[in-house]
Amino acid sequence: MAEPMMRVENLHAFYGKSHVLHGVDLVIGKGEIVSLLGRNGVGRSTTVKAIMGLVDTVTGSVRFDGDELLGLQAYEIAHRGIGYVPENRDIFPTLTVEQNLVLGLKGKDAGRWSMDDMYRMFPRLLERQHTQAGVLSGGEQQMLTLCRTLMGDPEFIMIDEPTEGLAPKIVEQVGEFLMELKSRGVSVLLVEQKLAIALQISQRVYVMGHGHIVFEGTPQDLRDDEAVRKEWLEV
Repeated sequence: MAEPMMRVENLHAFYGKSHVLHGVDLVIGKGEIVSLLGRNGVGRSTTVKAIMGLVDTVTGSVRFDGDELLGLQAYEIAHRGIGYVPENRDIFPTLTVEQNLVLGLKGKDAGRWSMDDMYRMFPRLLERQHTQAGVLSGGEQQMLTLCRTLMGDPEFIMIDEPTEGLAPKIVEQVGEFLMELKSRGVSVLLVEQKLAIALQISQRVYVMGHGHIVFEGTPQDLRDDEAVRKEWLEV
């Protein structure tokens, strides 16, 4: 594994009195794509929200480049160089595609990503650059959400269910997008249900069940472990 960038240890999270995460441990190396797999309701989205400071009650440790994040506000965590793409495709519907992208900029200094990069990766966004985001298709909104997050030039990005409900061609584009992140040294924690894409692009995978990690290994390890796939992943 590459040198650790994000290290999560003994993470517990609560919604009110409901205990959702039960001692989650994760490590993501620099420039690594790691997938977090599991069925709906096992705590995958809560894990990334807890890392991002979006869950009220969290205990344990979340260290990014050696610095503790637990207890910081979400905007403070984002300023450390962490991007988050939620599953609800959070865009500004009355603004154009290009205005949404400009809002993603962290500052005036150029980062590793430009507007041209966004339009090259997703040509459909160039075609729709002057269109209000609220009238885009679901796939186009997902492209926009991914790109707007990148405009902030994060070192590490967490992406929650980016291929949910998308057509196969757009799923393929999202996969290519993720590989470009890796090629530019961005670490990725990917929450995903589609096993095929996760195994194709990830260096390592974790599987969650009932609020804790039940498997950690390489994609090939998971391919070889039929028992884990049947118990924790197959419907």
